[in-house]
Amino acid sequence: MSEVRNAEQLAQDYTAMGHSVDLINGIIDGSKMASESAEDRQDCVDRNVEHLEIMVAKTDWGSEDMTATNSAITAGKAYTAS
Repeated sequence: MSEVRNAEQLAQDYTAMGHSVDLINGIIDGSKMASESAEDRQDCVDRNVEHLEIMVAKTDWGSEDMTATNSAITAGKAYTAS
């Protein structure tokens, strides 16, 4: 059975997705986790991409714009930490 989220839960989930987008993009551009090991940065990107993929697949979204989320998923999948 699918989880039914209320408006508050949807808003919280959408905000959390934005945090994942910001973290993925920040790791890729070097502004976040720059002092961490390549392995830690890669693991973080991979976990956040997985989180975003799970969230985007939910069917109860309304008019939320998923453009930045989908872009972060694509960028994160292409990312290889070095």
